[in-house]
Amino acid sequence: MLVWKSSLTSSNPSYLFPLHSSRELFSSGNTGINFEKYDDIPVEATGSNCPPHIDSFHDVDMGEIIMSNIALTHYTRPTPVQKYAIPVIKSKRDLMACDSGKYGRRKQYPLSLVLAPTRELALQIYEESRKFAYRSRVRPCVVYGGADIGQQIRDLERGCHLLVATPGRLVDMMERGKIGLDYCNYLVLDEADRMLDMGFEPQIRRIVEQDTMPPKGIRQTMMFSATFPKEIQMLARDFLEDYIFLAVGRVGSTSENITQKVVWVEDGDKRSFLLDLLNATGKESLTLVFVETKKGADALEDFLYREGYACTSIHGDRSQRDREEALNQFRSGRCPILVATAVAARGLDISNVKHVINFDLPSDIEEYVHRIGRTGRVGNLGLATSFFNDKNSNITKDLLDILVEAKQEVPSWLESLGYENQHKGNTGRGRSKRYSLAHLFRDVKWTAYVEFIVKKGEC
Repeated sequence: MLVWKSSLTSSNPSYLFPLHSSRELFSSGNTGINFEKYDDIPVEATGSNCPPHIDSFHDVDMGEIIMSNIALTHYTRPTPVQKYAIPVIKSKRDLMACDSGKYGRRKQYPLSLVLAPTRELALQIYEESRKFAYRSRVRPCVVYGGADIGQQIRDLERGCHLLVATPGRLVDMMERGKIGLDYCNYLVLDEADRMLDMGFEPQIRRIVEQDTMPPKGIRQTMMFSATFPKEIQMLARDFLEDYIFLAVGRVGSTSENITQKVVWVEDGDKRSFLLDLLNATGKESLTLVFVETKKGADALEDFLYREGYACTSIHGDRSQRDREEALNQFRSGRCPILVATAVAARGLDISNVKHVINFDLPSDIEEYVHRIGRTGRVGNLGLATSFFNDKNSNITKDLLDILVEAKQEVPSWLESLGYENQHKGNTGRGRSKRYSLAHLFRDVKWTAYVEFIVKKGEC
């Protein structure tokens, strides 16, 4: 969360954040967060003259309003990244973390910009920013594609100090003359590794380097992601100066709070195996099922609906209104099964997701890490089950590394496949021993764990 002391002195009421009741803003508070788990998570901070970390929000002066709003959100102690990032930000240092302006009614000059790769993540960040701007003079706005641009422009014209945006819609607003970045002193990239990949990099450079945004060293830049491949770390340096690198755990690692299971399932058997999993954990458990294609998401949603499951889906071909409604139905439990493509893999913070199922495994390990990270959040326990077959042999070694590092059980067939691929260049076809879902549920530890969370009512 970006924090600063506002120097605004305008008494124009149009720039004041509209009054909302605390009940409306904080009713969906952070229930169920296991803050005690945070103390055991290692953080490595590298860079010159790194500021000392904090252990409590009271260790740093963030002003009466921010401290009051933190209390209203029921955050009792900082997360690992907050412990280290807040002092870095307060020290006006640039950061890469792996987890006086002029105002006119026609063109807005935000002081801070947060960029996110998806519409859903932009909306989530905006809703969080509203909580921390409550009763302050800071007015947040959000712009993203797929929504009414006219309404977004009208909202901007009421004043904008903190802007949350997706890159495409922001470029559109800049070219329309609605937003200027001349006075943007704080730049945040969430899911920064994806923001800087081949798809987004040109838009990011257009926004940051080819317009009127203050250069690095003048502005303060912060990047956050659960994964930061080496090549993206090198690219990110183009936008940072004298930065601190925080590694919460290890870059690209997964939480030990997530029990990961990998099972051999041929494509033709996936649907029946999925039904077995859903029945084992209960129809009311929030379950996120990932597939690779939009067509596959629609087909699987239709299949589950015909089987009597309350489900919905989210993917890039659905309208923004449908995507938002699908997430609302999933969050509320009205549709406890959400079939999704990669659009839901990154950043989304949905409470109480008990099970993530990779119906189709992704083609790269970073995507896998982000997907299973939708469960087991904020110190709670979660389950992640992945269907593996010959089509997924390209991620065998990386998947093995992830399982071993997170102290998960490694199927013997997967270990053998990794050895064969490494030493013989074998594609893995023709193995004599394969585990299926039947083996999965013969596993005493796994069965006991499923029964345990069901009995506790956590599903």
